[in-house]
Amino acid sequence: MAKFSYEAYNDTGSLVHGELEADSGDAATARLAGMGYIPVKVQRGAQTTTGEGFVADLNMRLARVKSQELILFTKQFRTMLAAGLSILELLRVLEQQTENLKLKKICVQMADDMRKGVSISDALGKHKSVFSPLYVSMVKAGELSGMLPDVLERLIYIVSHENKVKTDIKKALQYPALVLVALVGAFFFLVGYLVPIFANLFKSAKIELPWPTKVAMAMNVALTTYWYVMLGGAIILVGGLWLFFRTEQGRVARDAFWLKIPILGKLFIKAAMSRFASIFSILQASGVQVLQALEILSETIGNAAISKEFDRIKEQIREGRGISGPLQRARYFTPMVVSMVAIGEETGELDAMLKAVSEHYDDEVSYAVGRLADAIGPILIVGLAAVVGFFALSIFMPMWEMTKMVK
Repeated sequence: MAKFSYEAYNDTGSLVHGELEADSGDAATARLAGMGYIPVKVQRGAQTTTGEGFVADLNMRLARVKSQELILFTKQFRTMLAAGLSILELLRVLEQQTENLKLKKICVQMADDMRKGVSISDALGKHKSVFSPLYVSMVKAGELSGMLPDVLERLIYIVSHENKVKTDIKKALQYPALVLVALVGAFFFLVGYLVPIFANLFKSAKIELPWPTKVAMAMNVALTTYWYVMLGGAIILVGGLWLFFRTEQGRVARDAFWLKIPILGKLFIKAAMSRFASIFSILQASGVQVLQALEILSETIGNAAISKEFDRIKEQIREGRGISGPLQRARYFTPMVVSMVAIGEETGELDAMLKAVSEHYDDEVSYAVGRLADAIGPILIVGLAAVVGFFALSIFMPMWEMTKMVK
């Protein structure tokens, strides 16, 4: 047998070092797994260094859990739970199956919490960077109602749907982003490089410069002479906005501004209505109380301006005014949402009405994303043509004057 040094996470989630004897590296890894450890590094011979261990621990801490990994984790959790596996056995299997280091450590820590009598939702709630308030609240509702597998099935739908919407929006914005980068690049190239070349020529010719040329030359002077002032102003502006947006008032102002932008604003409102209806429907079907559901929605809607409206709605509901009335007086909620909620209240089928609203706005968001790509692309191309055309005029108009002088 040969000696192997290792780094691994123990059952409390701590990084440990040690040595063991085994016939091969695979045998050493299997032996560590049998001891309940999560191997990080196994090598033949000398003990791994503290620096390497620090790097491994840092990599684990910086590891992100992607939406696809969270969806797969939840699907596996739900399948094994429905099959009758105990929570501890389930977490052990998940720990071995997942490739994400962060999820591995979470499984170890959750198992340790479960042995101490902590509930599943409370154990998940300790990892807020991975599991959202919505995720934790729905798991808690499933625990209380005894319908955790069914709730997890609905949770999988929510996470999958939101990941799809985000992916579609990112794809729609890729082409406009490239055009915008080209627009900014063309501006700095023309102002910083091309304009100075012709500026000296025009000055030596002593001709009357047209206004596009004067503006272009002024831009060049500002960019080359006062760049430090412009850079300092930009840093101060960005820093001030960053600090302001960290306050509640700043977040509300920022998100309200996004909702007022033409084309984009309507898309964000439709996406928020789809999210509201989908989550509210599932929470209602899972037995979550209305006020608790609105509290969860306020934290997970993804827009501070709409979240503030939920706070007003909750106050009115506490006064016994129902749901549809406060929604009608709130901003951003569309007439369709208000009408369907009112019908759901009267018929006692609120979750079904909300599900119908969610499906409708899912289609609306898909259509709006397509329109967004169709509308923004041509607008940015026109902007690029306008920038290039302006600088072309600033150069060719004085050259035309010089040609006439020569003739």
